[in-house]
Amino acid sequence: MRKGTALVVGATGITGGNLAAYLVASGWTVYGLSRRATEQSGVIPVTADLLDEAATAQALAGLPITHVFYCTWIRRDNEKANVEANSQMMRNLFAALDSDNLDHASLVTGTKQYLGSFEAYGSGRIETPFRESEPRVPGDNFYYALEDVLFDAAERHGFAWNVHRPHTVIGYARGNAMNMGTTIAVYASICKETGQPFVFPGSQIQWNALTDMTDALVLARQMEWAATTPGAANQAFNTVNGDVFRWRRMWREIGEYFGLEVQGPEVQRPEASDDPDTMQPLEVQMAGIESTWREMAEKHGLVEPDVAKLASWWHTDADLGRDQECVNDTTKSRDFGFDHFRETRAAFFDLFARLRAEKIIP
Repeated sequence: MRKGTALVVGATGITGGNLAAYLVASGWTVYGLSRRATEQSGVIPVTADLLDEAATAQALAGLPITHVFYCTWIRRDNEKANVEANSQMMRNLFAALDSDNLDHASLVTGTKQYLGSFEAYGSGRIETPFRESEPRVPGDNFYYALEDVLFDAAERHGFAWNVHRPHTVIGYARGNAMNMGTTIAVYASICKETGQPFVFPGSQIQWNALTDMTDALVLARQMEWAATTPGAANQAFNTVNGDVFRWRRMWREIGEYFGLEVQGPEVQRPEASDDPDTMQPLEVQMAGIESTWREMAEKHGLVEPDVAKLASWWHTDADLGRDQECVNDTTKSRDFGFDHFRETRAAFFDLFARLRAEKIIP
């Protein structure tokens, strides 16, 4: 028996791609909306640029969508432009859908809800663990703009909603802008190939502080649960694996997995300072690495010779370079009845194994 007709917006991304596969396996009819057609088994591709109102309306015309899962965003040069572009995308989506069929819409945002936008990252200084009841951080933030568009559409058309706030999603996806797991795997593979140590590229605070992450399947499970559990409707939920870790241990364990010499941040900054001028982030370290990766791809028979389509140096730098602890409280989600969890170390290792099996990394 089919559970509903889902539209996964951003079906080629790390969140949307894993969600679409999970929903298909769980008995949903799934349409996958993206700018380039998804090729996932069981997912019906819908191609459109959400910034193009007419093209979006044409692509979605007549589709019997009951549940929307919004898992996409677009990056602009500044946060004001991020707000304008991303809110327009969501407005175009809801304008194109038949609201009489729509029962529920889910929005995926993240921990920048509590940390502030890319431009004001960490400006909120909210005490950990982050709770869903925290007030918004002052300033522009496209997450807030998306929430406001969602709330307005839900009120006008009478459908239920949920907002999900993961923290650094781990999962399989190629060509994705926010993919720490694959980025670390590519970095480790380059270190292995070139005989370089596996140096932690972030801050002393991130090296030592507690943190958490989100497996893509945990997020998919929570999104389906919230969308189909009446008592969970119209709520925001943090979404993390349920364990916490310190990078100083996790980095060593990842290094051991790849057979690398591990070094902490003090190696690149002997003064143990978090001064940005002394940091050597991945975006700096990996500048000009494209030819090395192409040679590795040819040598090892890898399927993607363009490292820019695999690694998002800037996004991983943003996560690992933060100067505050980041831990998310999931008590609310558990109180509402969702208790799925995942060991973060296992999530990393399972991803690395798949990347090797599919010849993404050596």
